[in-house]
Amino acid sequence: MKPWHGSAARRRPLCVLALLPWIGGPALAQPSAAAPGPAASAPVPVQQIEITGTRNNDIEERRQSTAARIVIGREEIERFGDATVGEVLKRLPGVTIPGAPGRGGGPRMRGLGGGYTQLLIDGQRVPPGFSLESLTPEQIERIEILRAPTAETGARAIGGTINIVTREGFKRRINDLRVAISQENGRRSEHLGWTRNDSVGELTYTVSASAFNGRRETEDETLTTETDLGTGALLLQQQEHSRDLGHRQGLNLTSRLQWRLGEQGSLSLMPVLFHSQREGLERLDLNQAIGAGPARYDHALIDRDGAYTVARLNLQFRQTLGDGLRLELSGGTHAARGRSTSVGQEYDASAMPLRSTQDRSRSRDRSGLLSAKLSKLLQGDHSLVAGAEAEHLRRTETRVTEQDHSDPLADFDGDLQASSLRLAVYAQDEWAINPNWAAHAGLRWEGIHTRGDAAVGGLRPDNRSQVLTPLLHAVWKPDPKARDQVRVSLTRSYKAPTLQNLVARPQLASRWPSTGGNTATEPDRAGNPGLRPELATGIDLAYERYLPQGGVLSANLFVRRIRGFIRSTTELETVGWSPVPRWVSRPKNLGRASTQGIELEAKFRLDQLIEGAPPVELRNNLSVFRSRVDAVPGPDNRLDEQPSAVLNLGADYRLRGTPLTLGGSLSLTPSYRTQVSEIQSREAGRKRQFDAYALWVFDPTLQLRLTANNLAPVDYRSRAAVDQGLLRTQATTTSPGTMTWALRLEMKL
Repeated sequence: MKPWHGSAARRRPLCVLALLPWIGGPALAQPSAAAPGPAASAPVPVQQIEITGTRNNDIEERRQSTAARIVIGREEIERFGDATVGEVLKRLPGVTIPGAPGRGGGPRMRGLGGGYTQLLIDGQRVPPGFSLESLTPEQIERIEILRAPTAETGARAIGGTINIVTREGFKRRINDLRVAISQENGRRSEHLGWTRNDSVGELTYTVSASAFNGRRETEDETLTTETDLGTGALLLQQQEHSRDLGHRQGLNLTSRLQWRLGEQGSLSLMPVLFHSQREGLERLDLNQAIGAGPARYDHALIDRDGAYTVARLNLQFRQTLGDGLRLELSGGTHAARGRSTSVGQEYDASAMPLRSTQDRSRSRDRSGLLSAKLSKLLQGDHSLVAGAEAEHLRRTETRVTEQDHSDPLADFDGDLQASSLRLAVYAQDEWAINPNWAAHAGLRWEGIHTRGDAAVGGLRPDNRSQVLTPLLHAVWKPDPKARDQVRVSLTRSYKAPTLQNLVARPQLASRWPSTGGNTATEPDRAGNPGLRPELATGIDLAYERYLPQGGVLSANLFVRRIRGFIRSTTELETVGWSPVPRWVSRPKNLGRASTQGIELEAKFRLDQLIEGAPPVELRNNLSVFRSRVDAVPGPDNRLDEQPSAVLNLGADYRLRGTPLTLGGSLSLTPSYRTQVSEIQSREAGRKRQFDAYALWVFDPTLQLRLTANNLAPVDYRSRAAVDQGLLRTQATTTSPGTMTWALRLEMKL
């Protein structure tokens, strides 16, 4: 079984293009002289001056930060008129989105799988079950990417941290309205967004609301085969075609109310509400060309619907106490409620009903958070911060699984109640040692206790973990008057087991009756109450060059050594919910693993590199990753969902003498294979996504943006295989690529 690797010769020119700024690095450091002539004397619109200033502010904030931090401001967030935050994040340095273009999961850093990237909203961890797809770009002030953890932001960030900062308090008066219509595969979607920022006396407020109505049609083809490796004979060949029509609606509201309390204090209230609901109808058609017995069914229909609502309320009090001392008290609560229903019916060739399935679940999450932070400016350019956090989460979940109107999991309690208590204390010091050196040292202790209030399959989850994490960051400027600097970070971070991984209650592979067996490529899933957290020791080394006219070149090397690595592996088990052995996927601590890589980034204007060239804004980044799991034999014993490389190329250009700006971005990810265990492997096909936009500015208060995502789409393929002795079971799924057009009208009222 060979992975689908592209030709190295075809990839090499793109890599050279990404490295071009480094080849010409010294030239970039020199400010280009203004070219004489009409082009140089043409007036520059006021809007363009504002955008450049915003970009420079973001880059300067990044430069001044002692810990490695990338700041993405409103200019880049709005550039492509994206409908979701995920579409914005996919173009950022070191960020990957798994799965087919436009259909992947949450964002990951350094190509690592789920749970290695810490996701924050306004500095707080994203609540369980919440998807960043619920956030719209209009609601975001900026995106902060931290490649290494800090004591203040938290150490559950082996891959890094993505902090989404929602619209902040009053800076300038805003009253923006955005209306968008998009189309994908002949299905139309609508989006409406509104943002208002103003002040009334001592009160400043920001309100951002959005509503969306999305429709999508997706198709997949899955080829399942069983092969005798001794003779090469094909024992089974099934082709399953899936066509899914989905409809999703939602309403999001974020706001920030801030009162000034005299000259030295402020009080902020931040209510947030997210609501989404979805429904879908999927048709499956199964064609069995080779097999010892008849196919399980001829065709099937699955009707799905669900809803998810999150309400959050945060309160923050800040007070300057004098003598450089500042106190910050925060408290917050969040409540989430979700429900989902899936009803399926299988039929034979004569349309006679066969097996019926039904899966219903309801969940409720509640949490409370209290934190206190004290900061003080000390002599010798020290900035000392100390704080404590206490967070309590409680989850209630009810799940009912039926097959032919009977519950195969009747012996397992369908009602789950679990709670988690997290306590943390930390201290950190930022110290400007001298004009050449600055340091950031921190220490954080964090303890988590998770337990289930109801036994699940005879096992009651009760898991305790505590981690002490020292963290050190330093910045060296060889010449304080120049704009080059070197960063180094020595950190310890960890990944705690999720509640879903700790709970032992199984989740059945719904397409296979519980009265019989299933396949290794479609296993049942169950948890492991004995999981321990993963601990990682890391080092980051970066070189950064900040260009005089704005822009940055950077190269970042990282290494992570992981102990207690967690991976879900599939094995054939004797189970209590079936009279025959079933394939079951469970998470386990496998031992040690490691990952390393290099991340290159270049953001600059072309005329900074080539004198007299048009002022095209270029945004290039290239990430190369390597990893190894010691307990798994090679080759390809890499970490889950980590590609070997990711390349992003982007450019924007405003046509001189016209109000038209054109831009585009190209993202490339080569195919890769992962050896999951001695018998299990997965493959992910290559991904290529090209996005483009055109922006026409009628006047400072009105502009029209046309975007095209995934131009010239290519099919995406993935493969899963399990070898059991001389029998290989393999499933290859092909997802046709689709293109999305969107037209957005942006108004300043």
